[in-house]
Amino acid sequence: MGVFPFSSPAIVGVFLFALITSSLLPELALAKDAGITRRYKFDIKLVRMTRLCHTKGVITVNGKFPGPLVTVREGDNLLVEVVNHVQNNISIHWHGIRQLRSGWADGPAYITQCPIRTGQRYMYNFTVSGQRGTLFWHAHISWIRATVHGPLIILPKPNVPYPFGNPYKEVPIIFGEWWNVDPEAVISQALQTGAGPNVSDAYTINGLPGPLYNCSAKDTFKLKVKPAKTYLLRLINAAVDDELFFSIANHTITVVEVDAVYVKPFDTDTLLITPGQTTNVLLKTKPYFPKANFFMYARPYATGQGTFDNSTVAGILEYELSNFSPFNSTSTKNLPFFKPALPPFNDTSFASNFSRKIRSLASAQFPAKVPQKVERRFFFTVGLGTNPCPRNQTCQGPNNRTKFSASINNVSFVLPTTAILQAYFFGQSNGVYTTDFPNNPITPFNYTGNPPNNTMVSNGTKAVVLPYNTSVELVMQDTSILGAESHPLHLHGFNFFVVGQGFGNYDPNKDPAKFNLVDPIERNTVGVPSGGWVAIRFLADNPGVWFMHCHLEVHTSWGLKMVWIVLEGKLPNQKLPPPPSDLPTC
Repeated sequence: MGVFPFSSPAIVGVFLFALITSSLLPELALAKDAGITRRYKFDIKLVRMTRLCHTKGVITVNGKFPGPLVTVREGDNLLVEVVNHVQNNISIHWHGIRQLRSGWADGPAYITQCPIRTGQRYMYNFTVSGQRGTLFWHAHISWIRATVHGPLIILPKPNVPYPFGNPYKEVPIIFGEWWNVDPEAVISQALQTGAGPNVSDAYTINGLPGPLYNCSAKDTFKLKVKPAKTYLLRLINAAVDDELFFSIANHTITVVEVDAVYVKPFDTDTLLITPGQTTNVLLKTKPYFPKANFFMYARPYATGQGTFDNSTVAGILEYELSNFSPFNSTSTKNLPFFKPALPPFNDTSFASNFSRKIRSLASAQFPAKVPQKVERRFFFTVGLGTNPCPRNQTCQGPNNRTKFSASINNVSFVLPTTAILQAYFFGQSNGVYTTDFPNNPITPFNYTGNPPNNTMVSNGTKAVVLPYNTSVELVMQDTSILGAESHPLHLHGFNFFVVGQGFGNYDPNKDPAKFNLVDPIERNTVGVPSGGWVAIRFLADNPGVWFMHCHLEVHTSWGLKMVWIVLEGKLPNQKLPPPPSDLPTC
């Protein structure tokens, strides 16, 4: 893994990221101990950073963007001390970690914890159980995760190989977004006016925008490879508001894992990855020096009616010369560049076909434990809506008389002022949340047809309560209210199986017959198709309070979120321990 010469501080940061990638992973790979405790310290700092010739203060972990690589083994205990040195409140979410009986460490502000205030610290303490693969961590309050995020890599237990063979090298690749202004100011203004937020100024690969953007040729991610080798690329979409297509010119990649779950391998030239999703791919390099360089591109898949950042981020795949190559370093600078071809920005057909290719490995070693019987069924509509404009205020939402909102079953979630998990644990729910979240839409309508005239949502802090070990089937239906749109839904505390999906309105009489209950993909974030539906199943075997929300941050800010409360079981290992003594207070 290589970078351009150190011509800017940004390049030095990427070099350090690459150095960690190439050194820490082999070190852990050779470790003989299992189930040990690994410690990290996250100092939340404001640093000056320049992209696109704009310099601004950026909230970071340890002064890095992206943040530090966290590497553990399956079975390890992870201790991460977070110290807040900035004026903003902070919390950290370990995206995709099951957090079995450790919900106090899950991280979403006002859901499982109060935020860490300026000058405070909190120790996130959890064990990584039954998981291996690529996940990531990120801030979970407002839009701070725009710059506060990083890779979380779980290696298999010692002497347990990958099911696809050992690669020559492993490389984390994180997609992100960059605003020339403070993202917190962007969402604050949008919520005040009721309008859609200003879009980002660039996408990034490992924090760098690349040569297609103004003033950014020196800030380009560069991956150096050797011929005839296999590289494991750990792709992470940490973008705030955009699903992304990704491709490497003149190269085929093999998908082998999504959301830290092994899949049946399949080849593709292009993939789609939503915010909150991870995808591991094998890149088999050409058997010879190809006398060319190759761009890797990522650009958005966008289905909504609002504006979006319709730009492209580029990195470079460059082959290293061997000692016996007839080419010298001077001649390699003049090699031609090949560009990949990506689908149109609204190519829902590609998105659907790609998602259908992803199947669980479903082997004896890695079985797909799909709930075959369902005890509770839910039908949730997800989509946009409106709130009325406050009196004596001018709003810039739909019709210039309302504010944009978003909801699940027409309930736009309102964050409380204290943590729901704490209120639940101590029996103090009164005034914090209610348990009357609707199992189905209160008023059914033609969800993907002509939208109803009334687009107003209701507002509340409502939860669904599930007995321990309940098997759940949830169908999530997109709506055409203010335009059909894809929604990547993320469920905390669980993996789930995607047993079915389709376009139009879900038909409970016909569609279940087509469900895949043999080898459906297991993941933690799924895209609800634009103008369609998706069905998932999961087992509620993790007591606590668990957030579910759209991973397009603008939709979460507008209220497209809710919580599941899973009650404790009767056995000691089915109960939630009391909160740690350093849990932040509101």
